[in-house]
Amino acid sequence: MSDEFSPELPEEPGESEVVLEAEEVLLSEAERQRDEYLDALQRLQADFENYRKRVARTAEETAGRAAADVISKLLPVIDALDLAQAHFGAAATEELESLEAKALVQARSLLIDTLAKEGLVRVDRAGDVFDPQVHDAVAHVEGDSDGLQIVDDVLRAGYLWKGAVLRPAMVRVKG
Repeated sequence: MSDEFSPELPEEPGESEVVLEAEEVLLSEAERQRDEYLDALQRLQADFENYRKRVARTAEETAGRAAADVISKLLPVIDALDLAQAHFGAAATEELESLEAKALVQARSLLIDTLAKEGLVRVDRAGDVFDPQVHDAVAHVEGDSDGLQIVDDVLRAGYLWKGAVLRPAMVRVKG
């Protein structure tokens, strides 16, 4: 029965070894390409992740600067409300009890409280140690000779916005 399946044998004994070597070379080349593609993909993923983080950080910084700019523009309004409250505090009681005066004082309080919840810190305490980072000394009075400079009086409140100085406090220093 010659119709039966008979495996084809190579005509020469070294031919199968050459085929195996060629297949091994092709396989190693495919593995090398696979490793290169995998490495390139991992680098691309890392680059994209870094890009995403950089864009998020830039957006956050831009939003922070925009908010600080708006708050800076509101500081003269806060100063005017502070002056109005100081005026009503020194005025006669019948003027202080007027509806307009109460509304103005309440509006000031509401504005200050709302901004404080968002990160605004008022720098206006007398008796603190003078810090040139947050205080702007415009006057000096003699004091104790212990070497410390103390804020004697706050002439205009300063403000910090989320830890950064928005406007230094204008102060008179003693010492």
